[in-house]
Amino acid sequence: MRLDKYFTSVGLLSRKECAQAAKKGRIAVNGSIVKDASSHINEDEDTVTLDGCAVQYRKFTYIMLNKPAGYVSATEAPDDVTVLTLLPPELQKIGLFPCGRLDKNTLGLMILTNNGPLAHRLLAPKTHCEKVYRFESRFPLSEEDRLTLEGGVDLGDFTSAPCKVTLHSPQSGEITLTEGKYHQIKRMLEAVHNKVTALERIRFADIALDPALERGQWRHLGEEEQKSIEKLL
Repeated sequence: MRLDKYFTSVGLLSRKECAQAAKKGRIAVNGSIVKDASSHINEDEDTVTLDGCAVQYRKFTYIMLNKPAGYVSATEAPDDVTVLTLLPPELQKIGLFPCGRLDKNTLGLMILTNNGPLAHRLLAPKTHCEKVYRFESRFPLSEEDRLTLEGGVDLGDFTSAPCKVTLHSPQSGEITLTEGKYHQIKRMLEAVHNKVTALERIRFADIALDPALERGQWRHLGEEEQKSIEKLL
């Protein structure tokens, strides 16, 4: 692999930035300064450093993002701002896309990746990948409402699959789904004559939203988190 491609694939430097860094002697391979960004390296065996710091190669990139309101879950949107704009420019250039969508004003956990086959697998209905949402409702939910939601409700174009509803108070709780239709939770509560007033995704598969991430902040998935979703392939 070319050295400049190595840096762009990990979202650290653009090709132009890599060439400039190499000329300045900032890049080393196996301890030796390399000033030609077109040099070829073995990404699986060679040790690459930038300014003395090791650069970890990733075949695929996985980002955890704490989505704020007002951003759309897309790679581009002519009339809106997308979640990708919350990432630094170098990460916006490596083909990342949202693994599943959240409504524009829904908050919380998003996984961004450039691993297309894995994203497809995670979103496939037969995978039964769990998504957990924290919600607040305008009116109190009764035990009958909870059981109705858990059993599946007729939403007109489809009937929601059985799910788990845990109430923390009469007007708040968590819903665990294994599907993710458009506006699904909002429509489910409307089916029991209620309305969602706040909604946040807090878990996707085995990955929980990092409480240290403020709204709009992101981080790379840790090694164990990455393994936990890659095992679903």
